[in-house]
Amino acid sequence: MKLHRFDPEARGPLHGVRVIDLSRLVAGNTLTKVLADHGAEVIKIEPPEGDTLRAWRVQGIETSWKTICRNKFSVVLNLRHPLAIEEVKRLAEGAAIFVESFRPGVLEAMGLDPAGLLARNPRLVIVRISGWGQTGPYAHKPGFGTLVEGYSGFAAINGFEDREPVLPPMFMGDAYAGLLGAASTIIALRHAEATGEGQVIDLSLFEPIFSVLEPQMANWRLTGRLKPRTGSRSTNTAPRNVYRTRDGAWVCLSASTQGMTEKLFRAIGREDLIADPRFATNADRVKNHAELDAIIGAFVAERSLAENLEHFDRTGVTIGPIMDAARLETDPYVLEREALIEVPDEEMPGGRLPMTGHVPRLSATPTILARPAPKLGEHNEAILGAETCARLRAAGAMPPA
Repeated sequence: MKLHRFDPEARGPLHGVRVIDLSRLVAGNTLTKVLADHGAEVIKIEPPEGDTLRAWRVQGIETSWKTICRNKFSVVLNLRHPLAIEEVKRLAEGAAIFVESFRPGVLEAMGLDPAGLLARNPRLVIVRISGWGQTGPYAHKPGFGTLVEGYSGFAAINGFEDREPVLPPMFMGDAYAGLLGAASTIIALRHAEATGEGQVIDLSLFEPIFSVLEPQMANWRLTGRLKPRTGSRSTNTAPRNVYRTRDGAWVCLSASTQGMTEKLFRAIGREDLIADPRFATNADRVKNHAELDAIIGAFVAERSLAENLEHFDRTGVTIGPIMDAARLETDPYVLEREALIEVPDEEMPGGRLPMTGHVPRLSATPTILARPAPKLGEHNEAILGAETCARLRAAGAMPPA
């Protein structure tokens, strides 16, 4: 895998856009990662103990921090001290974007209320991330991704019918919020640049994941039936499932159109199924999914993973392997697309840290790699100046160097 080196001189389309990031954990850091990857100057304001994301270590290494917080700067301030708050206000005066993820009301209690920030900088885009939003009966409650993954209805439809609901094994609710938050921030920035008017973005963790579960509410209204947990099977189309190969691997297969289904039947030597009343239409196939899965599963089980992939690729059927990190690390598609890259990192084995590459892919302005995720307080002097840092340390507003 090619080693990608950081270039401090790299410039992206958001070069010159200063972002003050007071957020913690995944949603805010994902949002500002998107901005930083496109050239924004993201200044993480961290407490003396650091962003909580730093504590998520694997074998003592801050893998979450290193991969989600590349291209950013770190300034450490004790936000319980009034001098530190004044410094944040000063930074916000020259910023385009201000991101926070405190529980609603905390920012106001700190003396950083949005009205005051906008009075000092009318063009400022303020992003407020919270579990449940700034309004409503749950606004005061703490909220993590796990809670909204359950509350949104996602867990209720995820997993198998005869087992418990299943939460996602990754930061799904937070990541959705972060990605949608980045898009909404750019929209608000465009408005500010055109009109000189800043605004406040109320970004809950709940609403982004709830929105991508469409059309479950419309279907409930129409049918009066709740969507069941069906494992890897779909209630909308069939066949769609995972199947085990002879050598113990797994493939996923989807034939969501009539043409693809007929191609699949021919590929497994069962052209007769095209006219079989159990499988003639998509509605028939959904109704008789168990029988259909048994037929396809038997064909797949007689062949190895490589044999299945070769056969179905040759016949033009939509099938793919179930991949894991061990396989993705050497996968030619992933490597050629540079979906996975490696950067220098002295703490990692071999001095190389794998992380995701260019997302999304813009032809004229690809993402940049300007700097690795910062050490705690690494840029105190560079951002605030040595004299200011000395004054803040003497007052207790910044920890000792």
